[in-house]
Amino acid sequence: MNTSHTNKNEQSALIAELTPNHTSALFTDFYELTMAQGYWKQKMDYPVVFDVFFRNNPFNGGFSVFCGIETLIDAITAFSFSNEDLEYLRSLGTFENEFIDYLKDFHFTGDMYSFREGSIIFPQEPIIRIHAHLIEAQIIEGLILNQVNFQSLIATKATRVWLASKKGSIMEFGLRRAQGSDGAMSASRAAYIGGCAGTSNTLAGRIYGIPVLGTMAHSWIMSFPTELEAFEAYAKEYPQNAIFLIDTYDTLQSGIKNAIKVGEKLVEQGYNFGVRLDSGDIQYLSTKCREELNKAGFPQATISVSNELTEQIISQLLANGAPINSWGVGTHMVTGGDASSFTGVYKLAARHNYSDKKELIPTMKVSDNPEKTTNPGIKNVWRLYDSDNMAHGDILALDDETIPLDKETCFYHPAIDYRHFEIQPDHVENMLVKRLEKGKRLQPRLSEAETIKESRQRLKEQLKSFDASFQRILNPHIYKVSLTKKLKDLKEILIKERIK
Repeated sequence: MNTSHTNKNEQSALIAELTPNHTSALFTDFYELTMAQGYWKQKMDYPVVFDVFFRNNPFNGGFSVFCGIETLIDAITAFSFSNEDLEYLRSLGTFENEFIDYLKDFHFTGDMYSFREGSIIFPQEPIIRIHAHLIEAQIIEGLILNQVNFQSLIATKATRVWLASKKGSIMEFGLRRAQGSDGAMSASRAAYIGGCAGTSNTLAGRIYGIPVLGTMAHSWIMSFPTELEAFEAYAKEYPQNAIFLIDTYDTLQSGIKNAIKVGEKLVEQGYNFGVRLDSGDIQYLSTKCREELNKAGFPQATISVSNELTEQIISQLLANGAPINSWGVGTHMVTGGDASSFTGVYKLAARHNYSDKKELIPTMKVSDNPEKTTNPGIKNVWRLYDSDNMAHGDILALDDETIPLDKETCFYHPAIDYRHFEIQPDHVENMLVKRLEKGKRLQPRLSEAETIKESRQRLKEQLKSFDASFQRILNPHIYKVSLTKKLKDLKEILIKERIK
């Protein structure tokens, strides 16, 4: 069922049923609650600003894809403690009754800024900025990172696979290899935003409006007396979508030959057909199958492949001229493959001034590892474009700064003092958009299908603004993420103060 035809209330109920724990404020790390009680007892529930950023692009890639913010907003606006939650906390013996009573009315009342879903993002830049009181901001940390880290990892993987296929047709079918039901649903959502053409996950099709795709398993063929009879039966039932899995017994000696026999009858009826390879030497077998199909007079017949595919394998197959029309990617798509997690973190960037509690002052973490030293203060992220709308760099600037367009400006490396570049951009874009104000959504909630379609399109449009060198699967060019002089100077002052 297409989600656009699904009642919005029914859709919301389905999502809530699938992810019941995401709206319980117990969905947080235990130390967030012990810190929260400490803040409460110390009367420290003052205004703060937290940044979400990540330290490295996964897969040794040149970019990442921001995903999960829409599901996060749904969860964070409903985040609260039920009576059962509070009784559980009381049973632990760690929390005072007065603090548990305080939590009865807990909900997020702060502001949230973020990149739009489907945006291209880079290390070190704030992709979410939270303005809230300290206890609220602390308790929601786990929820934020859980929702955004996994979906951004999978969306990034999907985009890499899609680009490796030269923007071909990718089917995500990792449901059976995903980490639990929520992992499967989140992965299907993120993979479609990242560029997949569809999913094998039927429930994701219903809820998210993603096209559902699939053919047959080896068990279908093995259930019939012969391979030929299995193909004939399938063609009879699904003539408009006949893709035959030809490697159950012998790909070249029987599979392709039987597929051609059945395919010939389908073509006479006005249909097309295809074959799928799920094992063996994909390069060799796809080439031989293409030869057989062409020799039989069916150049329009398609070849699909699967079997533990990665972006590197796909890229190599195409570089070698493999005649493949579509790709099924499962395990490596929905698990992240060789990158097990996204490196998103949540760090305090500003807090109230003890001398003047109405004022927010910048703060930062200082580390012996320069890459782990955070950037202080309330910041925006500006994307700089030339007259051809090509992105040349992202700039971290303090909230009261703008980027001049009438002159060249020098911007500085976040961690290496002597590295900088100068540019006069044609136009700039502030990437952080206000999403929540006083805990309330600012933009109307679209249906899941509309939201995902919009995010998917945004990604494709943003990719056009980045040179192909940043999109390479291997050894991509490093995109510049830099600081304004004002932010650089502030960072240096705070570092000197912290190490005295």
